[in-house]
Amino acid sequence: MMKLFKKKDKNIEAEETLAKNAESVKTAADGKNAGAAQENKEDVPETIVCPKCGKTVLKSVVKQHKYVCYECNYYFRVRAKNRIRMVSDKEAFEPWFTELTTGNPLNFPEYEEKIAKTQEKTGLSEGIVIGKTKIYGEETVLGVIDSRFMMGSMGHVVGEKITSAFERATEERLPVILFCCSGGARMQEGIISLMQMAKTSAAAKRHSEAGLLYVPVLTDPTTGGVTASFAMLGDIILAEPKALIGFAGPRVIEQTIGQKLPEGFQRAEFQLEHGFVDMIVEREDLKKTLYKILRAHRPTTGYANFDPLHSDDNYEPTELMKEREAKAKPFKVWDKVSAARQIKRLASVDYMDYIFDEFMELHGDRYFRDDPAIVGGIAYLDGQPVTVIGVHKGKDLEDCAKRNYGMPSPEGYRKALRLMKQAEKFNRPIITFVNTSGAYPGMEAEENGQGEAIARNLYEMSGIKVPILCLMIGEGGSGGALALSVGNEVWMMENATYSILSPEGFASILWKDGKRAKEAAEVMKITAHDLKELDVVDDIIPEFGGADEDALSSIGNYMKGNMKKFLEKESKLTKDQLLEERYKRFRKF
Repeated sequence: MMKLFKKKDKNIEAEETLAKNAESVKTAADGKNAGAAQENKEDVPETIVCPKCGKTVLKSVVKQHKYVCYECNYYFRVRAKNRIRMVSDKEAFEPWFTELTTGNPLNFPEYEEKIAKTQEKTGLSEGIVIGKTKIYGEETVLGVIDSRFMMGSMGHVVGEKITSAFERATEERLPVILFCCSGGARMQEGIISLMQMAKTSAAAKRHSEAGLLYVPVLTDPTTGGVTASFAMLGDIILAEPKALIGFAGPRVIEQTIGQKLPEGFQRAEFQLEHGFVDMIVEREDLKKTLYKILRAHRPTTGYANFDPLHSDDNYEPTELMKEREAKAKPFKVWDKVSAARQIKRLASVDYMDYIFDEFMELHGDRYFRDDPAIVGGIAYLDGQPVTVIGVHKGKDLEDCAKRNYGMPSPEGYRKALRLMKQAEKFNRPIITFVNTSGAYPGMEAEENGQGEAIARNLYEMSGIKVPILCLMIGEGGSGGALALSVGNEVWMMENATYSILSPEGFASILWKDGKRAKEAAEVMKITAHDLKELDVVDDIIPEFGGADEDALSSIGNYMKGNMKKFLEKESKLTKDQLLEERYKRFRKF
């Protein structure tokens, strides 16, 4: 599968070099001082007991491992100041709203005393530290909830700091990153605490409507009113491994339903599977991942901001491929049907991995689940950020079964639409790769609204105000393919097919004889050349003798060079012209 990052950014490389140098100096110093330390009995290393494996571990080593147990990989909870230090550039953090103090809106007995004791014990004024920082030079607002302060519960001050941070970030045109860790609402503040859910959500909405990025990072635990407000409203939602994430706590659920919950219920992995988070990120990778996300969302104009280093790249096929293409026998219609269905045929992920840099896969429809039949995320086309979406059938029998043989569910189409709407918000072009026999015709798909999901994509794609390029790379089966193919241009591979339904289905419906599929294929006009004549597709992509591994570089180069030309052309259009071009493209039929 695709690598998350293909190449390192120079800022990341510089910091890693500094870190390695510092570690080398520290190791040398530790070696020199080892004898003296052993002689001094008072100089005993501080230890802690891991709550998961029960082993006694050195606190200093756990700290070096970013507060992860080096024996069992257990994630310790991280204090706000340490979390800020882990993800911020050195001395870059500037705290905001430090003057806000906790009141007692309900005159709750002994609340002030509890607050004072917690402040003295933790050194915190309240449950969140928030301010402005830099991550590998990228400026952002950063907030961290500290669970030591009354379980990270959200009272008025926490809600006020988060709301004010969104407001100030909107004024200063800054992204927002919030590390969430909370037991939910602050009971001692009652209804005032409840109101923070609406207040923070409204502030996040205004920040979003200003076209700005918000990334929540869900850590253990994120529950209650925090989960049911700002924590789940991000453009991209990250989570740490095994983090407990949910609205109601596990004990409350078990008491309500009268049974034990299954292993892993409400954990980050459960949330990923059910479509509620984009990715689970190991703690050691968090800073790099946040930087990659911030960099991909830098404000841009136009759609052809290509790296000048690639201006002289050659996208012509190799001589060997030209020779192979010349020797290839012409495919008959049924040969093309068979070729399009081959499991060994180049897949969406092959083209994504070859054409784009730094593909970062995002998951989930935010409603029910993540559909593996559709792969989507953010990548770079020679420096230009793009949103890439592809139907993936699988590369072997196990993978095919996992991905439902490339037949998307309603959740898959909704995931694709979510990513497309996100692309529109951040002015990113959209490129789709389509290879499906059709939308999944199962019972569950109907229960979850397959027809509505397809219709919604057609409806919304017609009005998305960024360029959309769609590539038919294998089978283009009926409405299931069309739901990802409402583009300004549609290209089709030489031996791909695109049809109202399968030839077998066509023959069964019209002639009551599925065995006449070959005959049906001849009359259906389903090949690239047929559809070019009908003006259904705009360009035919050569396969140089067949879409296999040997042809990947030549096919990929052809696609890449022409994608760049497409984006250069679309960059000259206004938003209204983009929409009119797309509307007229389908209005003519």
